Amino acid sequence: MVDGSRSSRAGTSPAGANPLWTRLLIPSMGDAIFIGLLAVLTCTSLSMRLLGDAGIGWHIRTGQQILASYAVPRVDSFSSTMGGKPWFAWEWLYDVIVGELERWAGLNGVVWFTAVVIAGVFASTFRLLLRRGTNVFVALVLLLLAASASMIHFLARPHVLSWLLTLAWFWILDSSETDCMQTDPAGPSATRSTATGRRLWLLPLLMLVWVNVHGGFLIGFVLLAIYWLSAIWHAVWLKENKFPEFLAKLRCRAQARSLAAVGLAAGVASLVNPYGWKLHAHIYGYLSNRFLMEHIDEFQSPNFHGVAQRCFALLMLATMVAVASQARAVRVSEGLVILFALYSGLYASRNIPVSSLLLALVIGPLLSGAIKNLGGDLIRFRRLGDREAAFTERMVTVESSLQGHLWAIAAAAFLIVIAAYGGRLGANQLMDAHFDPKRFPASAVDFLDRKTAGERDAVTVPDYWGGYLIYRLYPRTLVALDDRHDLYGEEFFKSYLKMVRVEPGWDGLLDKYQARCVLVPKGSALANILEQRPPWKRVYTDDVGVVFERNPERNR
Repeated sequence: MVDGSRSSRAGTSPAGANPLWTRLLIPSMGDAIFIGLLAVLTCTSLSMRLLGDAGIGWHIRTGQQILASYAVPRVDSFSSTMGGKPWFAWEWLYDVIVGELERWAGLNGVVWFTAVVIAGVFASTFRLLLRRGTNVFVALVLLLLAASASMIHFLARPHVLSWLLTLAWFWILDSSETDCMQTDPAGPSATRSTATGRRLWLLPLLMLVWVNVHGGFLIGFVLLAIYWLSAIWHAVWLKENKFPEFLAKLRCRAQARSLAAVGLAAGVASLVNPYGWKLHAHIYGYLSNRFLMEHIDEFQSPNFHGVAQRCFALLMLATMVAVASQARAVRVSEGLVILFALYSGLYASRNIPVSSLLLALVIGPLLSGAIKNLGGDLIRFRRLGDREAAFTERMVTVESSLQGHLWAIAAAAFLIVIAAYGGRLGANQLMDAHFDPKRFPASAVDFLDRKTAGERDAVTVPDYWGGYLIYRLYPRTLVALDDRHDLYGEEFFKSYLKMVRVEPGWDGLLDKYQARCVLVPKGSALANILEQRPPWKRVYTDDVGVVFERNPERNR
Protein backbone atom coordinates (compact mmCIF):
# COMPACT_ATOMS: atom_id res chain seq x y z
CA MET A 1 0.00 0.00 0.00
CA VAL A 2 1.37 3.40 -0.92
CA ASP A 3 2.18 5.53 2.08
CA GLY A 4 1.67 9.21 1.38
CA SER A 5 4.36 10.14 3.91
CA ARG A 6 7.19 8.56 1.89
CA SER A 7 9.42 10.42 -0.51
CA SER A 8 9.02 9.37 -4.12
CA ARG A 9 11.79 7.84 -6.14
CA ALA A 10 11.86 10.98 -8.24
CA GLY A 11 13.12 12.97 -5.29
CA THR A 12 10.02 14.84 -4.23
CA SER A 13 10.04 16.02 -0.65
CA PRO A 14 7.94 14.30 1.98
CA ALA A 15 4.41 15.59 2.47
CA GLY A 16 5.26 17.07 5.82
CA ALA A 17 7.99 19.25 4.27
CA ASN A 18 5.49 21.21 2.18
CA PRO A 19 4.55 24.61 3.63
CA LEU A 20 1.32 24.62 5.59
CA TRP A 21 -0.32 27.17 3.28
CA THR A 22 0.43 24.89 0.29
CA ARG A 23 -1.18 21.88 1.94
CA LEU A 24 -4.24 23.89 2.89
CA LEU A 25 -4.85 26.09 -0.14
CA ILE A 26 -3.90 24.05 -3.20
CA PRO A 27 -6.78 21.76 -4.29
CA SER A 28 -6.01 18.08 -4.77
CA MET A 29 -7.30 15.91 -7.62
CA GLY A 30 -9.90 14.55 -5.21
CA ASP A 31 -11.04 18.11 -4.51
CA ALA A 32 -11.29 18.79 -8.24
CA ILE A 33 -13.44 15.68 -8.71
CA PHE A 34 -15.66 16.77 -5.81
CA ILE A 35 -16.10 20.33 -7.11
CA GLY A 36 -16.73 19.19 -10.68
CA LEU A 37 -19.39 16.66 -9.70
CA LEU A 38 -21.02 19.09 -7.27
CA ALA A 39 -21.27 21.80 -9.93
CA VAL A 40 -22.63 19.45 -12.59
CA LEU A 41 -25.25 17.90 -10.31
CA THR A 42 -26.54 21.20 -8.91
CA CYS A 43 -26.17 23.77 -11.69
CA THR A 44 -27.18 21.82 -14.79
CA SER A 45 -30.20 19.89 -15.96
CA LEU A 46 -28.88 16.91 -13.99
CA SER A 47 -30.48 18.51 -10.93
CA MET A 48 -33.81 17.34 -12.35
CA ARG A 49 -32.36 13.85 -12.69
CA LEU A 50 -31.68 13.83 -8.95
CA LEU A 51 -35.40 14.50 -8.48
CA GLY A 52 -36.34 11.70 -10.87
CA ASP A 53 -37.88 9.57 -8.11
CA ALA A 54 -41.11 10.84 -6.57
CA GLY A 55 -40.33 9.08 -3.28
CA ILE A 56 -38.32 12.08 -2.16
CA GLY A 57 -41.68 13.82 -1.75
CA TRP A 58 -42.85 11.68 1.14
CA HIS A 59 -39.36 11.72 2.65
CA ILE A 60 -39.50 15.53 2.78
CA ARG A 61 -42.99 15.63 4.26
CA THR A 62 -42.13 12.93 6.80
CA GLY A 63 -39.12 14.93 7.95
CA GLN A 64 -41.21 18.04 8.32
CA GLN A 65 -43.79 16.10 10.34
CA ILE A 66 -41.02 14.92 12.67
CA LEU A 67 -39.67 18.45 13.05
CA ALA A 68 -43.16 19.75 13.85
CA SER A 69 -44.15 17.01 16.30
CA TYR A 70 -40.72 16.02 17.70
CA ALA A 71 -41.73 12.39 17.22
CA VAL A 72 -40.96 9.71 14.66
CA PRO A 73 -44.21 8.48 13.03
CA ARG A 74 -45.35 4.98 13.81
CA VAL A 75 -48.53 4.97 11.70
CA ASP A 76 -49.16 6.13 8.16
CA SER A 77 -50.73 9.53 7.59
CA PHE A 78 -50.28 10.02 3.84
CA SER A 79 -52.51 7.28 2.44
CA SER A 80 -56.30 7.10 2.23
CA THR A 81 -56.13 3.29 2.08
CA MET A 82 -53.54 2.66 4.80
CA GLY A 83 -54.32 5.54 7.15
CA GLY A 84 -53.58 4.53 10.74
CA LYS A 85 -51.77 1.32 9.74
CA PRO A 86 -48.40 0.75 11.48
CA TRP A 87 -45.57 2.14 9.39
CA PHE A 88 -41.80 1.93 9.81
CA ALA A 89 -40.23 5.27 8.86
CA TRP A 90 -36.81 3.65 9.13
CA GLU A 91 -35.05 6.45 7.21
CA TRP A 92 -36.31 9.10 9.63
CA LEU A 93 -32.93 10.79 10.19
CA TYR A 94 -32.46 11.36 6.46
CA ASP A 95 -36.05 12.61 6.31
CA VAL A 96 -35.33 15.21 8.99
CA ILE A 97 -32.30 16.47 7.06
CA VAL A 98 -34.09 16.87 3.72
CA GLY A 99 -37.25 18.15 5.41
CA GLU A 100 -35.36 20.97 7.07
CA LEU A 101 -33.35 21.74 3.91
CA GLU A 102 -36.52 21.92 1.83
CA ARG A 103 -38.16 24.23 4.33
CA TRP A 104 -35.08 26.46 4.36
CA ALA A 105 -33.92 26.36 0.72
CA GLY A 106 -36.62 24.53 -1.23
CA LEU A 107 -35.76 21.68 -3.57
CA ASN A 108 -32.46 23.40 -4.31
CA GLY A 109 -31.41 22.54 -0.76
CA VAL A 110 -32.38 18.88 -1.19
CA VAL A 111 -30.48 18.62 -4.48
CA TRP A 112 -27.46 20.37 -2.91
CA PHE A 113 -27.32 17.83 -0.08
CA THR A 114 -27.61 14.88 -2.46
CA ALA A 115 -24.94 16.32 -4.76
CA VAL A 116 -22.56 16.88 -1.82
CA VAL A 117 -22.94 13.25 -0.74
CA ILE A 118 -22.51 11.83 -4.27
CA ALA A 119 -19.52 14.07 -5.00
CA GLY A 120 -18.01 13.10 -1.64
CA VAL A 121 -18.47 9.41 -2.42
CA PHE A 122 -16.56 9.51 -5.71
CA ALA A 123 -13.89 11.94 -4.54
CA SER A 124 -13.27 9.70 -1.53
CA THR A 125 -13.20 6.62 -3.77
CA PHE A 126 -10.47 8.21 -5.90
CA ARG A 127 -8.36 9.11 -2.87
CA LEU A 128 -8.85 5.65 -1.37
CA LEU A 129 -7.83 4.01 -4.65
CA LEU A 130 -4.57 5.97 -4.61
CA ARG A 131 -3.92 5.19 -0.94
CA ARG A 132 -4.35 1.48 -1.70
CA GLY A 133 -1.60 1.67 -4.31
CA THR A 134 -3.62 2.08 -7.50
CA ASN A 135 -2.01 3.58 -10.59
CA VAL A 136 -3.46 7.08 -11.02
CA PHE A 137 -4.61 6.35 -14.57
CA VAL A 138 -6.22 3.08 -13.55
CA ALA A 139 -7.90 4.91 -10.66
CA LEU A 140 -9.40 7.49 -13.02
CA VAL A 141 -10.72 4.82 -15.43
CA LEU A 142 -12.24 2.76 -12.61
CA LEU A 143 -13.77 5.88 -11.07
CA LEU A 144 -15.35 6.81 -14.41
CA LEU A 145 -16.78 3.31 -14.84
CA ALA A 146 -18.12 3.21 -11.26
CA ALA A 147 -19.70 6.67 -11.58
CA SER A 148 -21.26 5.80 -14.94
CA ALA A 149 -22.64 2.53 -13.59
CA SER A 150 -24.11 4.39 -10.60
CA MET A 151 -25.82 7.05 -12.69
CA ILE A 152 -29.06 5.06 -12.76
CA HIS A 153 -29.37 5.71 -9.03
CA PHE A 154 -28.19 9.32 -8.91
CA LEU A 155 -31.38 10.20 -7.06
CA ALA A 156 -32.28 12.32 -4.03
CA ARG A 157 -32.97 9.31 -1.85
CA PRO A 158 -31.34 8.02 1.37
CA HIS A 159 -29.48 5.22 -0.41
CA VAL A 160 -26.71 7.68 -1.35
CA LEU A 161 -25.77 7.86 2.34
CA SER A 162 -25.36 4.08 2.29
CA TRP A 163 -22.78 4.52 -0.48
CA LEU A 164 -20.78 6.87 1.71
CA LEU A 165 -21.03 4.68 4.79
CA THR A 166 -20.06 1.58 2.79
CA LEU A 167 -16.87 3.37 1.73
CA ALA A 168 -16.11 4.28 5.35
CA TRP A 169 -16.60 0.70 6.54
CA PHE A 170 -14.49 -0.73 3.73
CA TRP A 171 -11.66 1.73 4.42
CA ILE A 172 -11.61 1.02 8.16
CA LEU A 173 -11.82 -2.77 7.77
CA ASP A 174 -9.35 -3.04 4.90
CA SER A 175 -6.71 -0.78 6.47
CA SER A 176 -7.00 -2.73 9.71
CA GLU A 177 -6.47 -6.05 7.90
CA THR A 178 -3.54 -4.66 5.88
CA ASP A 179 -1.71 -3.66 9.06
CA CYS A 180 -2.62 -6.95 10.72
CA MET A 181 -1.07 -9.08 7.94
CA GLN A 182 2.09 -6.99 7.50
CA THR A 183 5.13 -9.28 7.59
CA ASP A 184 7.67 -6.73 6.37
CA PRO A 185 9.96 -5.66 9.26
CA ALA A 186 9.82 -2.13 7.82
CA GLY A 187 6.04 -2.22 7.89
CA PRO A 188 3.71 -0.14 10.02
CA SER A 189 4.82 0.85 13.47
CA ALA A 190 3.13 -0.40 16.62
CA THR A 191 1.66 3.05 17.10
CA ARG A 192 0.06 3.00 13.67
CA SER A 193 -1.26 -0.54 14.17
CA THR A 194 -2.77 0.48 17.50
CA ALA A 195 -4.38 3.53 15.89
CA THR A 196 -5.81 1.36 13.11
CA GLY A 197 -7.19 -1.08 15.69
CA ARG A 198 -8.83 1.74 17.61
CA ARG A 199 -10.37 2.97 14.38
CA LEU A 200 -12.41 -0.24 14.26
CA TRP A 201 -14.43 1.11 17.18
CA LEU A 202 -15.72 3.86 14.94
CA LEU A 203 -17.88 1.23 13.23
CA PRO A 204 -20.49 0.94 16.04
CA LEU A 205 -20.72 4.74 16.10
CA LEU A 206 -21.25 4.82 12.34
CA MET A 207 -23.88 2.11 12.73
CA LEU A 208 -25.86 4.41 15.02
CA VAL A 209 -26.19 6.77 12.07
CA TRP A 210 -26.54 4.14 9.34
CA VAL A 211 -29.43 2.25 10.93
CA ASN A 212 -31.43 5.48 11.13
CA VAL A 213 -30.82 6.73 7.59
CA HIS A 214 -31.18 3.65 5.37
CA GLY A 215 -31.85 -0.07 5.40
CA GLY A 216 -28.50 -0.57 3.66
CA PHE A 217 -26.93 -0.85 7.12
CA LEU A 218 -27.05 -4.61 6.49
CA ILE A 219 -24.10 -4.14 4.10
CA GLY A 220 -22.00 -3.13 7.10
CA PHE A 221 -22.60 -6.48 8.77
CA VAL A 222 -21.78 -8.34 5.55
CA LEU A 223 -18.43 -6.53 5.31
CA LEU A 224 -17.73 -7.20 8.99
CA ALA A 225 -18.42 -10.91 8.47
CA ILE A 226 -16.14 -10.98 5.42
CA TYR A 227 -13.18 -9.47 7.25
CA TRP A 228 -13.81 -11.59 10.35
CA LEU A 229 -13.75 -14.78 8.23
CA SER A 230 -10.59 -13.54 6.54
CA ALA A 231 -8.92 -12.95 9.92
CA ILE A 232 -9.93 -16.45 11.07
CA TRP A 233 -8.58 -17.97 7.87
CA HIS A 234 -5.20 -16.28 8.15
CA ALA A 235 -4.95 -17.00 11.87
CA VAL A 236 -5.33 -20.70 11.04
CA TRP A 237 -3.33 -21.04 7.83
CA LEU A 238 -0.43 -18.58 8.19
CA LYS A 239 2.84 -20.48 8.66
CA GLU A 240 4.84 -20.22 11.87
CA ASN A 241 8.31 -21.14 10.59
CA LYS A 242 9.41 -17.51 10.34
CA PHE A 243 9.19 -14.94 13.08
CA PRO A 244 7.43 -12.19 11.01
CA GLU A 245 4.78 -14.69 9.87
CA PHE A 246 4.35 -15.90 13.44
CA LEU A 247 3.74 -12.32 14.60
CA ALA A 248 1.27 -11.79 11.74
CA LYS A 249 -0.55 -14.96 12.83
CA LEU A 250 -0.86 -13.63 16.37
CA ARG A 251 -2.09 -10.28 15.07
CA CYS A 252 -4.73 -12.03 12.95
CA ARG A 253 -5.99 -13.92 15.99
CA ALA A 254 -6.26 -10.64 17.88
CA GLN A 255 -7.92 -9.08 14.83
CA ALA A 256 -10.56 -11.83 14.75
CA ARG A 257 -11.34 -11.23 18.43
CA SER A 258 -11.51 -7.46 17.88
CA LEU A 259 -13.84 -7.83 14.88
CA ALA A 260 -16.11 -10.15 16.86
CA ALA A 261 -16.34 -7.57 19.66
CA VAL A 262 -16.88 -4.72 17.20
CA GLY A 263 -19.54 -6.76 15.41
CA LEU A 264 -21.36 -7.37 18.68
CA ALA A 265 -21.19 -3.66 19.53
CA ALA A 266 -22.43 -2.74 16.06
CA GLY A 267 -25.30 -5.19 16.43
CA VAL A 268 -26.31 -3.53 19.70
CA ALA A 269 -25.95 -0.12 18.07
CA SER A 270 -28.29 -1.20 15.27
CA LEU A 271 -31.02 -1.64 17.89
CA VAL A 272 -30.80 2.06 18.76
CA ASN A 273 -33.60 3.14 16.44
CA PRO A 274 -37.23 4.13 17.07
CA TYR A 275 -38.45 0.57 16.49
CA GLY A 276 -35.75 -1.54 18.14
CA TRP A 277 -35.49 -5.17 17.01
CA LYS A 278 -38.85 -4.88 15.22
CA LEU A 279 -37.12 -2.88 12.49
CA HIS A 280 -34.84 -5.84 11.72
CA ALA A 281 -37.81 -8.20 11.62
CA HIS A 282 -39.71 -5.81 9.35
CA ILE A 283 -36.81 -5.44 6.90
CA TYR A 284 -36.31 -9.21 6.85
CA GLY A 285 -40.00 -9.74 6.10
CA TYR A 286 -39.88 -7.16 3.33
CA LEU A 287 -36.72 -8.44 1.64
CA SER A 288 -37.78 -12.08 1.95
CA ASN A 289 -41.16 -11.50 0.28
CA ARG A 290 -40.61 -13.17 -3.08
CA PHE A 291 -43.60 -11.59 -4.77
CA LEU A 292 -42.52 -8.05 -3.94
CA MET A 293 -38.90 -8.74 -4.85
CA GLU A 294 -39.98 -10.19 -8.21
CA HIS A 295 -42.30 -7.31 -9.13
CA ILE A 296 -40.61 -4.14 -7.82
CA ASP A 297 -38.47 -2.70 -10.60
CA GLU A 298 -35.42 -1.74 -8.53
CA PHE A 299 -35.11 -5.28 -7.18
CA GLN A 300 -35.00 -6.77 -10.69
CA SER A 301 -31.73 -8.04 -12.15
CA PRO A 302 -30.00 -5.48 -14.38
CA ASN A 303 -30.83 -5.21 -18.08
CA PHE A 304 -27.44 -4.95 -19.75
CA HIS A 305 -28.80 -3.04 -22.74
CA GLY A 306 -28.47 0.21 -20.77
CA VAL A 307 -25.31 2.32 -20.67
CA ALA A 308 -24.98 2.16 -16.88
CA GLN A 309 -25.41 -1.60 -16.87
CA ARG A 310 -22.79 -1.94 -19.61
CA CYS A 311 -20.33 0.03 -17.48
CA PHE A 312 -21.03 -2.40 -14.65
CA ALA A 313 -20.39 -5.26 -17.07
CA LEU A 314 -17.03 -3.67 -17.96
CA LEU A 315 -16.18 -3.53 -14.27
CA MET A 316 -17.01 -7.22 -13.94
CA LEU A 317 -14.81 -7.98 -16.96
CA ALA A 318 -11.99 -5.91 -15.43
CA THR A 319 -12.44 -7.89 -12.22
CA MET A 320 -11.95 -11.19 -14.03
CA VAL A 321 -8.85 -9.84 -15.77
CA ALA A 322 -7.45 -8.49 -12.49
CA VAL A 323 -7.93 -11.78 -10.65
CA ALA A 324 -6.61 -13.92 -13.51
CA SER A 325 -3.48 -11.80 -13.93
CA GLN A 326 -2.30 -12.08 -10.33
CA ALA A 327 0.97 -13.85 -9.62
CA ARG A 328 -0.03 -14.12 -5.96
CA ALA A 329 -3.19 -15.57 -4.53
CA VAL A 330 -5.97 -13.06 -3.98
CA ARG A 331 -6.53 -12.38 -0.29
CA VAL A 332 -9.52 -14.08 1.28
CA SER A 333 -11.17 -10.74 2.07
CA GLU A 334 -10.60 -9.52 -1.51
CA GLY A 335 -12.15 -12.67 -2.95
CA LEU A 336 -15.16 -12.54 -0.64
CA VAL A 337 -15.77 -8.82 -1.31
CA ILE A 338 -15.61 -9.51 -5.06
CA LEU A 339 -18.08 -12.40 -4.75
CA PHE A 340 -20.44 -10.30 -2.62
CA ALA A 341 -20.26 -7.35 -5.04
CA LEU A 342 -20.85 -9.54 -8.10
CA TYR A 343 -23.75 -11.42 -6.56
CA SER A 344 -25.52 -8.35 -5.17
CA GLY A 345 -25.05 -6.36 -8.39
CA LEU A 346 -26.41 -9.18 -10.55
CA TYR A 347 -29.26 -9.88 -8.12
CA ALA A 348 -30.79 -6.40 -8.17
CA SER A 349 -30.07 -3.27 -10.19
CA ARG A 350 -30.44 -1.12 -7.05
CA ASN A 351 -27.22 -2.71 -5.76
CA ILE A 352 -25.10 -1.75 -8.78
CA PRO A 353 -23.64 1.47 -7.26
CA VAL A 354 -22.35 -0.21 -4.09
CA SER A 355 -21.16 -3.23 -6.10
CA SER A 356 -19.32 -0.96 -8.56
CA LEU A 357 -17.59 0.96 -5.78
CA LEU A 358 -16.46 -2.21 -4.00
CA LEU A 359 -15.22 -3.81 -7.22
CA ALA A 360 -13.27 -0.69 -8.18
CA LEU A 361 -11.63 -0.45 -4.75
CA VAL A 362 -10.60 -4.11 -4.69
CA ILE A 363 -9.35 -4.50 -8.26
CA GLY A 364 -7.59 -1.12 -8.50
CA PRO A 365 -4.37 -2.29 -6.79
CA LEU A 366 -4.61 -5.70 -8.51
CA LEU A 367 -4.81 -4.18 -12.00
CA SER A 368 -2.04 -1.72 -11.20
CA GLY A 369 0.21 -4.53 -10.01
CA ALA A 370 -0.52 -6.56 -13.13
CA ILE A 371 0.29 -3.63 -15.39
CA LYS A 372 3.53 -2.97 -13.51
CA ASN A 373 4.56 -6.63 -13.81
CA LEU A 374 3.74 -6.65 -17.51
CA GLY A 375 5.89 -3.57 -18.05
CA GLY A 376 8.73 -5.22 -16.15
CA ASP A 377 8.51 -8.39 -18.25
CA LEU A 378 8.58 -6.48 -21.54
CA ILE A 379 11.95 -4.72 -21.79
CA ARG A 380 10.73 -2.14 -24.29
CA PHE A 381 8.06 -0.99 -21.83
CA ARG A 382 10.19 -1.16 -18.69
CA ARG A 383 11.41 2.43 -18.90
CA LEU A 384 7.90 3.69 -19.60
CA GLY A 385 6.63 1.65 -16.67
CA ASP A 386 9.28 3.12 -14.36
CA ARG A 387 8.30 6.64 -15.40
CA GLU A 388 4.64 5.90 -14.84
CA ALA A 389 5.35 4.38 -11.43
CA ALA A 390 7.38 7.41 -10.41
CA PHE A 391 4.62 9.73 -11.61
CA THR A 392 1.98 7.76 -9.73
CA GLU A 393 4.03 7.82 -6.54
CA ARG A 394 4.52 11.58 -6.84
CA MET A 395 0.78 12.02 -7.41
CA VAL A 396 -0.03 9.93 -4.34
CA THR A 397 2.45 11.91 -2.27
CA VAL A 398 0.99 15.22 -3.42
CA GLU A 399 -2.60 13.98 -3.05
CA SER A 400 -1.92 12.80 0.51
CA SER A 401 -0.24 16.06 1.46
CA LEU A 402 -3.10 18.32 0.33
CA GLN A 403 -5.40 17.83 3.29
CA GLY A 404 -7.03 21.23 3.58
CA HIS A 405 -9.94 20.69 1.17
CA LEU A 406 -10.69 24.40 1.52
CA TRP A 407 -11.77 24.76 -2.10
CA ALA A 408 -14.20 21.84 -1.81
CA ILE A 409 -15.63 23.24 1.42
CA ALA A 410 -15.88 26.71 -0.10
CA ALA A 411 -17.69 25.36 -3.18
CA ALA A 412 -20.24 23.49 -1.04
CA ALA A 413 -20.77 26.54 1.22
CA PHE A 414 -21.14 28.87 -1.76
CA LEU A 415 -23.80 26.68 -3.38
CA ILE A 416 -25.88 26.23 -0.22
CA VAL A 417 -25.97 30.02 0.18
CA ILE A 418 -27.08 30.31 -3.45
CA ALA A 419 -29.74 27.65 -2.80
CA ALA A 420 -31.05 29.59 0.20
CA TYR A 421 -31.53 32.65 -2.01
CA GLY A 422 -33.71 30.86 -4.54
CA GLY A 423 -30.80 29.62 -6.63
CA ARG A 424 -30.01 33.08 -7.96
CA LEU A 425 -26.64 34.76 -8.24
CA GLY A 426 -27.46 38.35 -9.10
CA ALA A 427 -29.58 38.27 -12.23
CA ASN A 428 -28.52 34.71 -13.09
CA GLN A 429 -30.48 31.59 -12.12
CA LEU A 430 -27.63 29.34 -11.03
CA MET A 431 -29.74 26.59 -9.42
CA ASP A 432 -33.27 25.63 -10.41
CA ALA A 433 -34.10 22.23 -8.92
CA HIS A 434 -37.60 21.03 -9.73
CA PHE A 435 -39.48 17.91 -10.69
CA ASP A 436 -39.40 17.32 -14.45
CA PRO A 437 -42.86 18.33 -15.80
CA LYS A 438 -42.41 15.84 -18.64
CA ARG A 439 -42.02 13.01 -16.14
CA PHE A 440 -44.42 14.09 -13.40
CA PRO A 441 -48.02 15.34 -13.79
CA ALA A 442 -47.30 18.92 -12.66
CA SER A 443 -50.18 20.54 -14.58
CA ALA A 444 -52.66 17.85 -13.59
CA VAL A 445 -51.71 18.33 -9.94
CA ASP A 446 -52.17 22.09 -10.36
CA PHE A 447 -55.69 21.30 -11.58
CA LEU A 448 -56.36 19.03 -8.59
CA ASP A 449 -54.96 21.63 -6.23
CA ARG A 450 -57.42 24.23 -7.50
CA LYS A 451 -60.31 21.80 -7.67
CA THR A 452 -59.94 20.39 -4.16
CA ALA A 453 -59.32 23.72 -2.45
CA GLY A 454 -61.02 23.64 0.93
CA GLU A 455 -61.67 19.87 0.72
CA ARG A 456 -59.89 16.78 2.07
CA ASP A 457 -59.89 14.37 -0.83
CA ALA A 458 -58.02 11.28 -1.99
CA VAL A 459 -56.49 10.52 -5.38
CA THR A 460 -55.58 7.16 -6.88
CA VAL A 461 -52.30 7.35 -8.80
CA PRO A 462 -49.58 4.94 -9.97
CA ASP A 463 -47.13 4.08 -7.20
CA TYR A 464 -44.33 6.00 -8.93
CA TRP A 465 -46.35 9.25 -8.76
CA GLY A 466 -47.63 8.90 -5.21
CA GLY A 467 -44.68 10.62 -3.54
CA TYR A 468 -44.97 13.59 -5.90
CA LEU A 469 -48.63 14.12 -4.93
CA ILE A 470 -47.74 13.80 -1.25
CA TYR A 471 -45.15 16.53 -1.72
CA ARG A 472 -47.49 18.81 -3.64
CA LEU A 473 -50.89 18.25 -1.99
CA TYR A 474 -50.47 16.83 1.51
CA PRO A 475 -52.14 17.28 4.01
CA ARG A 476 -55.28 18.41 2.22
CA THR A 477 -55.18 15.60 -0.33
CA LEU A 478 -54.20 12.00 0.38
CA VAL A 479 -53.10 9.31 -2.06
CA ALA A 480 -54.47 5.81 -2.40
CA LEU A 481 -50.95 4.43 -2.80
CA ASP A 482 -47.30 5.36 -3.33
CA ASP A 483 -43.95 3.55 -3.53
CA ARG A 484 -43.74 2.48 0.14
CA HIS A 485 -44.32 -1.14 -0.85
CA ASP A 486 -43.41 -2.47 2.59
CA LEU A 487 -46.37 -0.50 3.99
CA TYR A 488 -48.96 -1.63 1.44
CA GLY A 489 -47.92 -5.27 1.39
CA GLU A 490 -48.23 -8.13 -1.05
CA GLU A 491 -52.03 -8.45 -1.34
CA PHE A 492 -52.57 -4.74 -1.96
CA PHE A 493 -49.74 -4.72 -4.52
CA LYS A 494 -51.30 -7.68 -6.36
CA SER A 495 -54.57 -5.76 -6.68
CA TYR A 496 -52.65 -2.69 -7.82
CA LEU A 497 -50.85 -4.62 -10.57
CA LYS A 498 -54.18 -6.01 -11.80
CA MET A 499 -55.51 -2.46 -11.99
CA VAL A 500 -52.61 -0.90 -13.91
CA ARG A 501 -52.33 -3.90 -16.25
CA VAL A 502 -56.12 -4.00 -16.74
CA GLU A 503 -56.28 -7.71 -15.93
CA PRO A 504 -59.52 -9.49 -14.93
CA GLY A 505 -60.77 -7.90 -11.72
CA TRP A 506 -58.84 -4.71 -12.48
CA ASP A 507 -61.48 -2.50 -10.86
CA GLY A 508 -61.48 -4.42 -7.58
CA LEU A 509 -59.10 -1.99 -5.89
CA LEU A 510 -61.07 1.05 -7.08
CA ASP A 511 -64.34 -0.42 -5.84
CA LYS A 512 -62.98 -1.72 -2.54
CA TYR A 513 -61.70 1.69 -1.48
CA GLN A 514 -64.49 3.63 -3.23
CA ALA A 515 -62.08 5.65 -5.32
CA ARG A 516 -63.57 8.91 -6.59
CA CYS A 517 -60.60 10.46 -8.39
CA VAL A 518 -57.93 8.78 -10.52
CA LEU A 519 -54.83 10.34 -12.10
CA VAL A 520 -53.02 8.10 -14.59
CA PRO A 521 -50.53 8.53 -17.44
CA LYS A 522 -52.00 9.60 -20.74
CA GLY A 523 -52.30 6.70 -23.18
CA SER A 524 -51.92 4.04 -20.48
CA ALA A 525 -54.12 0.93 -20.53
CA LEU A 526 -55.93 2.11 -17.40
CA ALA A 527 -56.63 5.53 -18.92
CA ASN A 528 -58.05 3.90 -22.05
CA ILE A 529 -60.43 1.60 -20.19
CA LEU A 530 -61.59 4.31 -17.78
CA GLU A 531 -62.44 6.39 -20.84
CA GLN A 532 -64.92 3.65 -21.85
CA ARG A 533 -66.50 2.99 -18.47
CA PRO A 534 -69.68 4.99 -17.72
CA PRO A 535 -69.08 5.68 -14.01
CA TRP A 536 -65.87 7.47 -14.92
CA LYS A 537 -65.63 10.85 -16.55
CA ARG A 538 -62.50 12.52 -17.84
CA VAL A 539 -62.24 15.98 -16.28
CA TYR A 540 -58.70 16.93 -17.24
CA THR A 541 -56.02 15.86 -19.72
CA ASP A 542 -52.62 17.03 -20.92
CA ASP A 543 -49.55 15.43 -22.49
CA VAL A 544 -48.55 13.68 -19.25
CA GLY A 545 -51.62 12.76 -17.21
CA VAL A 546 -55.39 12.30 -17.33
CA VAL A 547 -57.75 12.91 -14.40
CA PHE A 548 -60.95 10.88 -14.09
CA GLU A 549 -63.76 11.28 -11.59
CA ARG A 550 -66.38 8.72 -10.66
CA ASN A 551 -69.96 9.81 -11.30
CA PRO A 552 -72.01 8.17 -8.52
CA GLU A 553 -75.27 8.69 -10.40
CA ARG A 554 -74.27 6.47 -13.30
CA ASN A 555 -73.94 2.70 -13.23
CA ARG A 556 -71.64 0.63 -15.32
